[in-house]
Amino acid sequence: MSIKVLDGKRFAEMIIQGANHLSANAKMVDALNVFPVPDGDTGTNMNLSMTSGAKEVKNNIQEHIGKVGTSLSRGLLMGARGNSGVILSQLFRGFSKAIEQKNTITAKEFAGALEAGVTTAYKAVMKPVEGTILTVAKDAAKKGVLVAKKEEDIVILMEEVVKEARASLNRTPDLLPVLKEVGVVDSGGQGLLIVYEGFLAVLKGEALPEGPSAVEAMDELVNAEHHRNVQGHINTEDIEFGYCTEFMVKLEGKRPFSEEQFRQDLSAYGDSLLVISDDQVAKIHVHTERPGEVLTYGQTYGNLISMKIENMRQQHTDIVGEKAQPAAEKKPVSDEKKEYGIVTVSMGTGIGNLFKSIGANIVIEGGQTMNPSTEDIVKAVKEAHAHKVIILPNNKNIIMAAEQAAELAEEDVIVIPSKTVPQGMSALLAFNPGADLAGNQSEMTEAMNHVKTGQLTFAVRDTSIDGLEIETGDFMGISEGKIVLKDKDKLKAATSLLSNIVNEDDEILTILKGEDATQADVDHLVQYLEENFEDIEVEVHDGGQPLYPFIFAIE
Repeated sequence: MSIKVLDGKRFAEMIIQGANHLSANAKMVDALNVFPVPDGDTGTNMNLSMTSGAKEVKNNIQEHIGKVGTSLSRGLLMGARGNSGVILSQLFRGFSKAIEQKNTITAKEFAGALEAGVTTAYKAVMKPVEGTILTVAKDAAKKGVLVAKKEEDIVILMEEVVKEARASLNRTPDLLPVLKEVGVVDSGGQGLLIVYEGFLAVLKGEALPEGPSAVEAMDELVNAEHHRNVQGHINTEDIEFGYCTEFMVKLEGKRPFSEEQFRQDLSAYGDSLLVISDDQVAKIHVHTERPGEVLTYGQTYGNLISMKIENMRQQHTDIVGEKAQPAAEKKPVSDEKKEYGIVTVSMGTGIGNLFKSIGANIVIEGGQTMNPSTEDIVKAVKEAHAHKVIILPNNKNIIMAAEQAAELAEEDVIVIPSKTVPQGMSALLAFNPGADLAGNQSEMTEAMNHVKTGQLTFAVRDTSIDGLEIETGDFMGISEGKIVLKDKDKLKAATSLLSNIVNEDDEILTILKGEDATQADVDHLVQYLEENFEDIEVEVHDGGQPLYPFIFAIE
């Protein structure tokens, strides 16, 4: 089939198929994240971002391709999550801007729009890194422009674009040494290729393979399970197992897998247990008090390729609290805006409360495993109800979405580029309500650079990185975003990390206890510090963060 003119309706089909194809493969993209930490979520972020764009397109399908492109851009912009999602939104923002006045486009105009998208995306990234989604997009667009000089058929053009995107993806390890060291291609580039494959399938009138049937079946069961739990009929204190834990295991023959035995073993950890599997993957849903132990058990069968942990007690409190208060009794919101508002992102109820105690007005639940979207942050800025708003992302993968939200917000907004919770806390403590935005930006940024961050988590897959041979289940010590050590024993890893990052000049060490750490674990660390760093003052807070038993802040 030859297509020489592309209209809005067919382009809408391409977007929807691209989003569907990405959704079916999001877990595979997640598994390509370089670091073996349990919060690699490139595929999830790109999927949620693209799905938001496709949803907007579905509501605005029409012949005019420029208007369809505008809908796509708007949906992607607001739904963008994580750096990969923001870059994806910028790629199609530039693409859509190039075609916004056109009813239909030719092969040459399609290629030109791809190139315009690349230009926009590169401008959005302060320090573009080659060997990433940007490189794959650039190489594919360049090939498209070259082909379009001689070829009028959009199908053939897209075939060449996909072919070059795949070739570029395979070259990413040559451009980014860490990819070669770990033995993977760039996850963001893989996600973009999957979207382009969806585009091509529509143009050729071909069907794409569906995602694992086990996953779809599992999603339906999980939804049914949640619908049965009517929140208003129970009290928060009656929730016996407080963490809704969902994850997938890629079955790799580490040990014989029996769905029945797997289900029986996991039943000891909680209730609302659902296990669905096929030959390649098992998907699990369980309500438990010990999500870390559940994940560790799953790892004995293979690599974890997706995880989501939600605090149901907090969710229930939020829902019931909202419903319990009649509209007439709700405290009215003052029309008068405050001078300053602070929006911060937090993982774990304890950390969220800690941020509020030192001055945050709005705390967005998110961070590891679930990055808030641009729209989430824009809404939080509005909810802060202030003339000037300061955003603390506290995660390097949220900074770009926060900056995008700052541009869209009506208020005067700045982003302090905090990459960790300790950096965010240090910055917030330096906030001066009497200073202007520029002054606070300078002082808060300076303050966050005076704190060191240590994190303890576990590996979700085998890898070799920075000279460390890491095995699934190993505990890893992370200093300033770099994996510096690993150990089979949690406390040995924690004390080794402290020894690595604490020195004689440090004065205060704050321990944020995660949900997978016990009080005995904390006591052990405090005793270790007293014996080895007698001059340092130690503070302990129950952060409640998932997946990271300990976060250390050193000043």
